[in-house]
Amino acid sequence: MKTLSPRQLLAVALASAVSISGCTSMFDKHVEWEVVEPQSYPVLKAVGYAPIKSQTGRSDTERELMAMKASKLDAYRELTEQVYGQRIDGSQSLANMVITNSQLKSSVEGVIRGAKVLKTYPVGKDTYVTELELDMQQVHDIYLTTAKPRRVRDVTYY
Repeated sequence: MKTLSPRQLLAVALASAVSISGCTSMFDKHVEWEVVEPQSYPVLKAVGYAPIKSQTGRSDTERELMAMKASKLDAYRELTEQVYGQRIDGSQSLANMVITNSQLKSSVEGVIRGAKVLKTYPVGKDTYVTELELDMQQVHDIYLTTAKPRRVRDVTYY
């Protein structure tokens, strides 16, 4: 293995320093940012359902209140699906070229802010319904107050 002389080592170090500094900016700069605004905002709607008699409770009134809450959660789940999508996991098992086990799972995860309850009402004798609305303009405004999204407007070098 050949060793480098001190002069060669200095040349390699100098060449490395020049090549690395060539990738960085030698100037100070000032960057101006501007907020990015979408062109349109949809209004999403969701409906949730819950059976009254299936709810746990000691009286009909308690079961009805629980059905109201359950239908509201179901409507929020539907809104979350619209905003974030739904995750689907599936699997199948084969034995001797015959399906022995088949599973399909779905899940939804997300945070919904700014939804408004439009109506909550019973349908028939055993179902409660909740209607929700999510104005994406309001969601965008809430997002702006917390995240402050921006893009480069102008760069000035000194």
